[in-house]
Amino acid sequence: MKKRTLLGDLTPAQFLKDYWHKKPCVIRQALPGFGPLLERDALFEMAAREDVESRLVTQFKQKWEMQSGPQTALPALTKKNWTLLVQGVNLHDDAADALLRQFNFLPDARLDDLMISYASDNGGVGPHFDSYDVFLLQAQGTRRWRIGAQTDLTLQQGVPLKILKHFAPTEEFDLEPGDMLYLPPHYAHEGVAIGECMTYSIGFRAPSFQELGEAFLTFMTDSIDLPGRYADPALTATTRPAEISSAMLAQVSAELNKVQFTKDDIAIFLGEYLSEPKASVFFEGPKRPLTLDKFMALAGKRGVALSRKTQMLYRGELIFINGESFEVDAADKALLSVLADSRVLSAVLTATASQDVAEALHDWYRQGWLNVIK
Repeated sequence: MKKRTLLGDLTPAQFLKDYWHKKPCVIRQALPGFGPLLERDALFEMAAREDVESRLVTQFKQKWEMQSGPQTALPALTKKNWTLLVQGVNLHDDAADALLRQFNFLPDARLDDLMISYASDNGGVGPHFDSYDVFLLQAQGTRRWRIGAQTDLTLQQGVPLKILKHFAPTEEFDLEPGDMLYLPPHYAHEGVAIGECMTYSIGFRAPSFQELGEAFLTFMTDSIDLPGRYADPALTATTRPAEISSAMLAQVSAELNKVQFTKDDIAIFLGEYLSEPKASVFFEGPKRPLTLDKFMALAGKRGVALSRKTQMLYRGELIFINGESFEVDAADKALLSVLADSRVLSAVLTATASQDVAEALHDWYRQGWLNVIK
């Protein structure tokens, strides 16, 4: 008998072949017995923090309103039609981070965050679509989902949310705790709470090519080397002083066409870009950091683990961590790729680190990017 996984009876390969980026998938009891990782009051306290991104969505008297956090005052629990959305919970809670990492059959470069949606009875955010893949895991109560593969994605005007103007659902599901719904990008959907409920959204990053292009051009400014200055020693008198001449256009075009980039340039850009922490993410190192020797002695006994907030990637001999990159040799790459993939490095492996890796681990420890396992 096939072993049941987070994807039910599907293997990751089957899911990716038949559903990923293609069509919805309802997985009953993806996590049997699953319940909230944070109690309601703990979630409310998190939403009140300055370093946590949150939104309060209400539809009182048929009027949509949205308020960005911190959330210092929430509606009464008995009041219907309101939803609290808390973004990036995995950055602040170990259990939420562990849940997010269960989706590691998908690349970390695509994994974004875990959002918790708390809703009072009849609460929701209206019919909408996302530009990325999402898994919707029910944690508490019941949520009714209506979905449809419509092509008309026209939005309502005059509302603070991206709500579809002509929602035409074709399927309906009630999700109970432990059930999960996968939706590909641009698939119209609406979730409404039946009583008090919590839903966990595992979202995947899908930057637009425009966004990537603009960021890449900024990245390349440090690499451009165009010596010399525009000159026109053969300039002749003109009767059209306001016209840009063909000679000027040709000379400037020839110089700018010298700007070239390689796959290596793109690899470095992509690794740094995708591992760059969000603007709201801050790291805090130890108040009294250990010296390199003491750190390695302790890490060699206990091992090290990446911080919840750290994003570590690699490509070939390049290592990327929190927006920085460096090149390593084959032996160091083998060790650091284990840390990047599993997010921990055992005591045995840590003890084998070269001097360069030891110094890098110590530097990351001082910055709060990783910790010695307790």
